[in-house]
Amino acid sequence: MIKLYWCAQTRASRMVWLLEEAGLPYEVVPVDIRTPGGKDAVPGFHEASPMGKVPALADGPVTVADSAAIALYVADRYPEAGLAPAIDAADRGRYLFWMTYSPGVIEPAMAEKFSNATPNRLSHGWGDFGLMVETWEKGLGDSPWILGDRFSAADVMLGSSVLFMRMFGIMPDSPTLAGYADRCAARPAYQRSREREG
Repeated sequence: MIKLYWCAQTRASRMVWLLEEAGLPYEVVPVDIRTPGGKDAVPGFHEASPMGKVPALADGPVTVADSAAIALYVADRYPEAGLAPAIDAADRGRYLFWMTYSPGVIEPAMAEKFSNATPNRLSHGWGDFGLMVETWEKGLGDSPWILGDRFSAADVMLGSSVLFMRMFGIMPDSPTLAGYADRCAARPAYQRSREREG
């Protein structure tokens, strides 16, 4: 059975949602990352997470850390869940771009905003908060999901980020992103993940 190394109020929450979407059996293994020595008390955690961060996952002999890597692994390892385009599908490149948009663009742009850092669209790989939002809005367009009518693991990554922005009061004035957040929050698997964590 899949083991998900998890701690409340962290990025590990998005992986509970992902596993609920995939319909896979899994065990949540709590890891206390906030108390000195808490991580050391969980067998197998350091083997699964080289940086000692959550989420991390163990699936038999396979261990994976970081939410984007875990989402890519789960979607490809369990294709019957329908959470990723096939390797040779025309929209695979688009899917991969949006799979890494949260850690590579959204999260740095949010950190920039939280810390009041000076934006520098030219030298920062993520551009800035405004470019991040603009690109995301264009990517969604009028579609319900980032790949059009098809929900994918990329929507778990993006959806958790937009819901995080809403929770922390940095949601931009964007009907496109607000509607997307509402659709994500309404998904039964998302609701189950909140109940399981709550």
